[in-house]
Amino acid sequence: MFKKEPQKYETRRPKEKEMIFGIHAVIEAIDAGKTLDKILIRRDMTSTLAKELIQRLTTQDGQMMTNVQRVPVEKLNQYTDKNHQGVIAFVSPVEFYDLQTLVQGLYEEGKVPFIMVLDAVTDVRNFGAIARTCACAGVDALVIGTRGGAPINGDAIKTSAGALHTLPVCKVDNMQNALRFLRESGLSVVAATEHSDKNYSQVDMTNPLAIVMGNEEKGIYEENLKQCTERVRIPMTGTIESLNVSVAAGVMIYEAVRQRRL
Repeated sequence: MFKKEPQKYETRRPKEKEMIFGIHAVIEAIDAGKTLDKILIRRDMTSTLAKELIQRLTTQDGQMMTNVQRVPVEKLNQYTDKNHQGVIAFVSPVEFYDLQTLVQGLYEEGKVPFIMVLDAVTDVRNFGAIARTCACAGVDALVIGTRGGAPINGDAIKTSAGALHTLPVCKVDNMQNALRFLRESGLSVVAATEHSDKNYSQVDMTNPLAIVMGNEEKGIYEENLKQCTERVRIPMTGTIESLNVSVAAGVMIYEAVRQRRL
C-alpha cells in the first residue's frame, strides 16, 4: 500500500504583530479587551487551560465572541515556528461597532441609515474593494458575520485603500438576527440575488436602507434571504451570467446614491 502523505496547509504567514500565540498570552489579550479577528486552537486540545480559553470566549447565550476554529497542529505550524502551545490568535486591525448602538446613533443624528451587509463574502480583495466603495459613497457602516467571511487583515486594509480604518464595521454572531433587527428598525433590507425578477433600479432606496450581498459562489444563504424585505437582480445581457461581488456591490451602492440625490 502507498504511504499516505500528510496534508499540507498552504497559507500566507502574517507578520508577528498581527498574531498572538501561546494560550496564556491569548487569555491575557482577551482579558485586556483586545479585538481578536480569529483564534485557531489545536484540534485535540482538552487541557484545563484550553477549556478556560473557550469559556472566556463564550457569551452568556452560548455564542462565540469571535471566530474560533479547531485545526490540526500542521495548520498552526504554518503560521509560526515559535512555541504556539496549540493556540494562535489574530489581532484585528480595526475596532468593531455594536450594530444596535450604531443604528440608534444614526437615527438620533437625524440621518437616513445606509448600511452594507456582507453574507460570507470570503475573498479578501472583494471585501476590501467593497469597503472602499462604501467609504467613497458615504455608506454608514459595513456588517459582517463572525464566521465564514474574509479576515480583516493587512491585505484587506490595503485593498480598501485604508477605508477600513474609517468605515464602521459591525461584526455579528447571528446574521439572521442582525437582518431581522435592521428590518424591525425601519430599514428596507434589499437582497441582491439572481433569484428575483425585479430590476435593482425598481426598488426605492431613498428610505433607511441595508443592501445585502452574498457569498461569491453560493450567494445569500436562504435563511438570511428570508429576512430581507426586497429581492432584486442586476440584469445580465452578455454571455457571462454574473458580476464579481465587489462590482455588483458598487452597482447597488451607486444606484442608492443616484436615487438619494434626485
